[in-house]
Amino acid sequence: MASGLVTTESDRLVNASLGVVAYTAPTTPMKLSIHSTTSSASAVGTEASGGSYARQSLAFTTASGGTGVSNTGVVSFTNMPAGTWLNANIWDSAGTPRREWFGDLTASKTTASGDTLSFAVGAITVNDN
Repeated sequence: MASGLVTTESDRLVNASLGVVAYTAPTTPMKLSIHSTTSSASAVGTEASGGSYARQSLAFTTASGGTGVSNTGVVSFTNMPAGTWLNANIWDSAGTPRREWFGDLTASKTTASGDTLSFAVGAITVNDN
């Protein structure tokens, strides 16, 4: 997954790094959502809905030396609705979830109704450079 930082999160980080405001960390666990249209830094694409679709929890490795991070466990969406999935977003788990990152899948994924969509360990990457 190619990654981009959401505009509001970028603003939070810039303000905090310059001492303008204190940074409030995201509420864990982080959650992955799947989308049929492309998201951007300022707009959420069309998120999957139907079947048993729900955002899935994921955890990451630790970034060091500009390497970015990747997921540490398999992430599976079971009983998916039919669709073609192009994009993913990463959210926190706050009562009103905060979108943090977005990115295109390396290749689109198509599911039939009831399919499971899974991402292997290391398949979801976020780059910090």
